[in-house]
Amino acid sequence: MKFLHLGDLHLGKRVYGYSMIEDQRVVLEQIVQMAREQQVDAVLIAGDIYDKTVPSGEAVSLFDSFFTALCAEKITVLAISGNHDSGERLDFGRTLLAQQGMHLAGTFDSEVEAVTLCDADGCQVQFHLLPWLRPMELKEKLKLEKSNQQCAVQAVLERAQWDEHARHVLLAHTFVTVGGELPAQSESEIIPIGGVDAVDVALFDRYDYAALGHIHRPQRLGRDSVRYSGSPLKYSFSEARYAKSVPLVTIHTAGEPEIELLPLKPRHDLREIRGRLEDVTSELAVQAGEAEDYIRIILTDEEELYDPQGALKAVYPNLMRLDFDNTRTRAADSEGLQKEDAVRQLTAAQLFAQFFAEQNGKEMTQWQEDRIADICRRMEDDNEAD
Repeated sequence: MKFLHLGDLHLGKRVYGYSMIEDQRVVLEQIVQMAREQQVDAVLIAGDIYDKTVPSGEAVSLFDSFFTALCAEKITVLAISGNHDSGERLDFGRTLLAQQGMHLAGTFDSEVEAVTLCDADGCQVQFHLLPWLRPMELKEKLKLEKSNQQCAVQAVLERAQWDEHARHVLLAHTFVTVGGELPAQSESEIIPIGGVDAVDVALFDRYDYAALGHIHRPQRLGRDSVRYSGSPLKYSFSEARYAKSVPLVTIHTAGEPEIELLPLKPRHDLREIRGRLEDVTSELAVQAGEAEDYIRIILTDEEELYDPQGALKAVYPNLMRLDFDNTRTRAADSEGLQKEDAVRQLTAAQLFAQFFAEQNGKEMTQWQEDRIADICRRMEDDNEAD
């Protein structure tokens, strides 16, 4: 059985004010062409279909045309919600869509949705669709010891229907670590600080393949068959140096899955250029890449410049971001880091007292300080209990 593994489409996303909808349309058309050429049985989408819980009309229309094109090719679509999606909205019409080969798991009810597919060679694969979970809402229903992702995912997977005669694939949107080691991340993700609410990869040991979403940089986790596909487009400059691809996964009746990364070509690449203004606008620099790419430029000029943005826009019309790196900016950054270090030394109660004074122009009373300190202590106790 062959399938494509996608995730983090973020349809309708804007990057530095630029709409990505046409770029997303181009890359989804490439994926439909890939699916057709590779004659895949299914396309998996591991959450964050949309960038917002209330997506724009053009984002909904784009997703509709995407899965309609796949269903027209008799390709099954298996998709789940991510933390950016509204699970309830994705669930609309799911029974009717399932009859057309579109299986959408927007919200988790009482058990993991299981979909079994069989290819022409007789390979039978059971897919488990695990949407984004909210542990606090499931704590009582699942009788969780702690209201975190690790406990929630473990409890849910233990209850999953399991066909002993099939191969097994998990489709999940969650933050996964390997023995406590965090995955490689980028600036375009909303990630729990310090990996809080992480799920250990060992929970997926019995699956032949785990198709993950939530992290935008493509990567394997412990083994080749547990991986983040990454987003199909670059959504931050921290991803500028990394190519985007789609995993093509082939599962046989026995043995390890075969995985091939199929490259994606963006409508406009996203890249960084560094140097002095006269150098980055020279003919040689412009010809080194596509001038209409999405660009971040870091100027290193020491002297004051007159309208550098205007000069750069004349050469690079899709200039997204302009930064400076010189003696003055480095001195300002150093001062900012010192202030940041000082803030880290403060307790939660001290930070609140500082915020209160800035907002109200006066210090808290002793009674207010005592109440805030008591609240902070109780919050710390609750976190320790969890």
